[in-house]
Amino acid sequence: MLTLNGGKNYLKKQNNDRPTRPLDLSLPVPSPVDLTVFGEQLAFLPGLADVHVHLREPGFSYKETVLDGTRAAARGGFTTVCAMPNLDPVPDSREHLAAELALIERDAVIEVLPYGALTVGEKGLSLSDMEGIAPSVVAFSDDGRGVQDPAVMREAMKRAKALGKVVVAHCEDNSLLHGGYIHDGAYCRAHGHKGIVSASEWKAVERDLALVKETGCAYHVCHVSAKETVELIRRAKAEGLDVTCETAPHYLLLDDAMLEEDGRFKMNPPIRDKSDREALIAGILDGTVDMIVTDHAPHTAEEKSRGLAGSPMGIVGLETSFPLLYTYLVLPGVLTLPRLIELMSENPRKRFGLAERDDDYTVFDLSARYKIDPAEFLSKGKSTPFAGWEVAGKCMLTVSRGKIAYLDPSLKARTK
Repeated sequence: MLTLNGGKNYLKKQNNDRPTRPLDLSLPVPSPVDLTVFGEQLAFLPGLADVHVHLREPGFSYKETVLDGTRAAARGGFTTVCAMPNLDPVPDSREHLAAELALIERDAVIEVLPYGALTVGEKGLSLSDMEGIAPSVVAFSDDGRGVQDPAVMREAMKRAKALGKVVVAHCEDNSLLHGGYIHDGAYCRAHGHKGIVSASEWKAVERDLALVKETGCAYHVCHVSAKETVELIRRAKAEGLDVTCETAPHYLLLDDAMLEEDGRFKMNPPIRDKSDREALIAGILDGTVDMIVTDHAPHTAEEKSRGLAGSPMGIVGLETSFPLLYTYLVLPGVLTLPRLIELMSENPRKRFGLAERDDDYTVFDLSARYKIDPAEFLSKGKSTPFAGWEVAGKCMLTVSRGKIAYLDPSLKARTK
């Protein structure tokens, strides 16, 4: 028996018939456990869902594995993640997808739903076997690469619509990149770097929205970073287009004035101007931005040691996302806790048809305060711009499909 008692428990409401209450829950566990946890700010939350995660397997297990990535996700309170397709082999056919599915079946400690690639090899030239892999994928994406040919994207949207799947777009116009790797702003110019203009993102979104209007496809924009993109999506929603979008904690909490000469500040799209950050927060408040993801993208320490110019794009985020957003958006009153849960659990599940299960949940001690220490991460990746930040909110327990996926070591000690 696992008993949780708390004065301020948040329990997801469904049709207003599931009130906030103290918890007394029995769970299947590997061995008998009799544990009582007391905390005035203990919060029982629905399992978080992240629809943008790079688990790196198959093909890049030196960066991350399904096992390590899902353990990290469970430690962050996530019970469902959707795995991006920039793998080797790319899941563009049933045969290639089978390799990923086998690893998920063997090693995942939480629910993992794979994306299918939009194009063969994510090369943007010809479409994948969308019909063949549709039953086994959550949606279609070439994340990591933008589809440059509008004719290819148009056909992909038509086929995705026929299959009842969402097109999830990494929006990037390669003709506007010019070798850039951080935002084309004041920091970039002051330090002699090559910049990525915001138009490389919003121009691609603008093109795709015209195709959505033509095809009627369900369309989702990945990792929005630019204020122009927020406004384009706001207008598209007002027109009635079937469009949603996501952003990530680093775009909400950082801007390019906070950059350092360190690879842990390098991701794609880049951290942009303060005005972009403010536009994203405004987009969350008015419903333009539908969800928050991590874009968890681990690399080795050696790879990320090469500075802004030489490091690969990508940071980790599964183990820090909720505490950061709770500390720097909820506690100051920018968001409410229920709204944060909508952004991190309910909205992703609704958009992508992810199951809402009563035996998927997580428990956070909202009173716990600590500094983010990458050395403690369960992920193989340790690169985060938030190292050393003080946060409130520590995941104590994550239950996925009725089984304990993560139990904080302090609780384990009490079970002995």
